[in-house]
Amino acid sequence: MPEVANPPLRTAVRWWHRLGPGLLFAGSAIGVSHIYQSTRAGAEYGLGLLLAVVVANALKYPFFEFGPRYALATGESLLVGYKRLGYAVLALYLLLTLATVFTVQAAVTGVTAALLQHVLGTAMIPWHMSALVLLVSAALLLAGRYRLLDSSMKVIVVLLSIATLVATAAAFSQPALPAPGPFKTFHFSDPLAVIFLIGLMGWMPAPIDLSVWHSVWALEKRRTQPDFSLRDALFDFRVGYAGTALLAVVFVLLGARMLYGSTPNFPSAPADFSALLIDLYRTALGPWAGAAMAVAALATMFSTTLTVLDAMPRVLRQSLLLLGEGPQSSPQPDSSDQSRRAWLYPLLLFVVAGGGLLLIRSFAADLRSLVDLATLLSFLTAPFFALANYALVTGKHTPEAARPGRALRALSWLGMLYLAGFSVYYLVVR
Repeated sequence: MPEVANPPLRTAVRWWHRLGPGLLFAGSAIGVSHIYQSTRAGAEYGLGLLLAVVVANALKYPFFEFGPRYALATGESLLVGYKRLGYAVLALYLLLTLATVFTVQAAVTGVTAALLQHVLGTAMIPWHMSALVLLVSAALLLAGRYRLLDSSMKVIVVLLSIATLVATAAAFSQPALPAPGPFKTFHFSDPLAVIFLIGLMGWMPAPIDLSVWHSVWALEKRRTQPDFSLRDALFDFRVGYAGTALLAVVFVLLGARMLYGSTPNFPSAPADFSALLIDLYRTALGPWAGAAMAVAALATMFSTTLTVLDAMPRVLRQSLLLLGEGPQSSPQPDSSDQSRRAWLYPLLLFVVAGGGLLLIRSFAADLRSLVDLATLLSFLTAPFFALANYALVTGKHTPEAARPGRALRALSWLGMLYLAGFSVYYLVVR
């Protein structure tokens, strides 16, 4: 890191240099859950689900923090930790990941491609645009791997944050738009409303298994920057998480301000819904506001596509290597994993991209169902990841000094009750 003469500026540059995995977390989290689910929550229910968004971010916080906490305290990813908990735990993780990997990749890529088509005004076949998005993403990842992802995501996350805040300020600086109704109120007696709520919380702010990705990214950051400490990792994570939670609230406010009560029938496809929001900004506030919202939406979705496409092959590769060693072998530290079967990463990258593309082609006419399926699967598998992360970071495998304090443990138990309770409630309602 180059020396800077001014002390405050030097401190700022140092902390900017330390940021990385937390912004990758933000880049992967701020996607369908924000630009579609959060905005739609505001559009359909006004501020009725704002508290649900805040509660979801608060109660799921510990399980995401446990990823970088464990990784930097032990030098191992959560995947190695899962194997220490038991071979079956890691095997179940791989099974759940395989059940969702193509659905998640297809959902985020399909929305990105459809939104890009709208902004560019092109008539390209949707799955062809999806293939182009995946090809560009794969080329970027194979060319620069972690270093390129780390540096580019800082720019993307800052860009989408500025564009979103500017668009929000513009919306609230103008008189409220006419809202003839009808106005909807959320009721737990409405099964469809409950299903939407659980889908909203499933990816709010992200699926909990993203904590595994974060632990892998944190170790990669330490490999490229050896003085990256646990203190750095927690600061980095909290910055990313705070930004993610703030933008979730902002997108609910956007939906409530710009769309609530404006029409009884919103577009069912996520990208069409986002396009409606962009067009509304352009009509109500001028071309510059539409452009700001378009930049925010595209930066949001492309960052998600890029980070998911990087993370899935990483965790699949390491899971397969650890399971291949058998249940009796001791888990190997992640540092020794770098040179082992490096060819698996690019192979799995194209498998994930190819599987996602096939799903996009199959669900081309009903992308909303694909998104709903992905979010619900994420929510229903969340209790497993929450319990595994808690057991690992509070148990003997984590140094005592790095274990969470009483307040974070108490919040974890509330979070696990919340996740398990809503999962059971969904299964009963459904």
